Amino acid sequence: MELATEPTVKTLGDYAYEAIQKHFKKTLKWEKAVKKDEDPEALHQMRVGMRRLRTAISRFDIALNLSKPASDKNIGKLSRRLGNLRDLDVLKETLETLYQPNLPEKEQKTLQKAFDALAKQRDNTLERTLETLKDESYKSLKHTLEVWLEKPSYQPLASLPIKQVLPDLLLPEVSSFLLHPGLLVGTHIIDSEVKIRTDWKAQKIEQQLTTKGETIHNLRKQAKRVRYQMELFAELYGESYTAYITEVKSIQDILGNIQDSVVMGEWLVDVFKSEIHNQLPTLANLLAENRYQWWQQWQPLQEQYLKAENRHNFHLTILHPV
Repeated sequence: MELATEPTVKTLGDYAYEAIQKHFKKTLKWEKAVKKDEDPEALHQMRVGMRRLRTAISRFDIALNLSKPASDKNIGKLSRRLGNLRDLDVLKETLETLYQPNLPEKEQKTLQKAFDALAKQRDNTLERTLETLKDESYKSLKHTLEVWLEKPSYQPLASLPIKQVLPDLLLPEVSSFLLHPGLLVGTHIIDSEVKIRTDWKAQKIEQQLTTKGETIHNLRKQAKRVRYQMELFAELYGESYTAYITEVKSIQDILGNIQDSVVMGEWLVDVFKSEIHNQLPTLANLLAENRYQWWQQWQPLQEQYLKAENRHNFHLTILHPV
C-alpha cells in the first residue's frame, strides 16, 4: 500500500517566481506588436504586463535577490514611457467614441484641430517609446530577469510558507489605501464622525476636483496598487476577498474616469490656447456632466470605505486565507 504523499507547501519564493515569470512573459509577448504599432491594444497589454511585473517585484522584494536593472525604480521609468503613449491613445479613443458623436457639426469641425495636434504628439511619443524599447535599460531589464528566472536567487524569507506571511504582505498596502487623504475629499467631520457631502451642486464638485485633483488621482493609484497586489493571491482566499478586489477596481475605474476627464480638459485648453467653453461649449458641458455623474457613483463606495465595520471586515478577510 502506497502512502499518500504530503502536498508540498508553497512558499513565498514560489509565488514570487510564478508572478515574475507570468508578467515578464506577458510583457515580452506584446513587444513585437508594439514595435509595429498596428494595434493600440498591444501597447495597453504590454503596459499592464509591465505594471504588474513592477508590483510583483516591489512586493516580493523582501524575498528576492535581484540586481539593479530589475529594480522597482527602473521598471517604473520604463512603464511611464509606455504609459505616455497609451494615455494619448485613450484620449483619442474617448474623444472619438464618447464625445465627438454628441457634438453639433460646428464643434465637430473645431475638434478636428485637436485630432491633428494629437496625431503630431503621438508621432513624437511613439518615436520615444520605440527608442525606449531599444535602449540599454530595457535590454538590461530583460537580460537580468531571463538570467534570474533561469537560476533564481532568494533571501531567507522566501522559504516561509505563503499562508504564514500573506497578511503581513497585504495589510500595509491596504492600510495605505484606507488611510489615504483622498478618501476624505468631499466630506466633513462632525463630532469625530465623517459625513459625506451629498448636497454639493456640480459647480462645487468642479471646484473640489480643481483643488484636490492630485489627491484623488493618488488615491486611484493606491487603489490600483492594492488591487494588483491582492490579485496575486486571489486563489488563496474566498469570495469576500474577491468581492473586495471587485470594489477596489470599481473605485479605481470611477476615479480614473474623473481624472482622465480632467486631463482631457487641460489638454484641450493647451491645444486651443483658451478655455474650451469658448470654442467647444457642448463638449465642455458634457465633460462637466460626466464628472458630476461619476462623482455620484463614487460617493456610495467612498461612504462604505469610511465605515469602521467595512474597514474591519476588510482586515479580517485578509487575516484568514482559505
